[in-house]
Amino acid sequence: MSYVDLAPGTHAERMHDHWWWRPGWHVGQRAYTWHITFEGQEKLHEIARQYQGALSSTPNLDPIPLEWLHLTMQGVGFLGEIGEEEIERVIEEARLRLAELGTLDLAFGPAIVADEAIVLPAKPEGAVESLRKALRRGISDVLGNERLSEDPERFRPHVSVAYSSGDHDARPLIDLLERNLAQPVTIPVPNASLIAIHRDHRVYQWHIVEQVPIGR
Repeated sequence: MSYVDLAPGTHAERMHDHWWWRPGWHVGQRAYTWHITFEGQEKLHEIARQYQGALSSTPNLDPIPLEWLHLTMQGVGFLGEIGEEEIERVIEEARLRLAELGTLDLAFGPAIVADEAIVLPAKPEGAVESLRKALRRGISDVLGNERLSEDPERFRPHVSVAYSSGDHDARPLIDLLERNLAQPVTIPVPNASLIAIHRDHRVYQWHIVEQVPIGR
């Protein structure tokens, strides 16, 4: 079962290795994608630190460095398959559509054991889904609907704090998290980030291409 198929607040029964290669991905590959990134968001960083500290002696988990915390929104495409002019148009469509949205505050936590990661669910889900739909429409208007990746119905917004690097029973981790609950946090989310991302070193790393304000 994939995390996106779990009901809100539901733990997975088993964890699996997150680091399998998705179609089209390999060492050296780079992709454009929309994420929410969390530069300077100390409240989110602190709750991630608390859970990572509680999990620090657990095998088969890779904690995510705080600078690389993210909320995955929507892939755009691999570098080399999308031209610079197309990317500029995708950014402009996003700028127009995100200006029409309200400002965004999101709550994170408590942590959930998903099938490939320990995650902080993002709430309200509906607000994140509205943002994602706006980004998807912008991509579709530029590149065509046939180039939209990822099923919009299989999306559960979250920030991962550690990835699984093996196959193991989730129950001990569930018990550990329940003994070490951290207080959920709420933060403002001012921008969506278009990034160029890779995963060459068993961590997602990127540079920001453009940040687009959410709301006016």
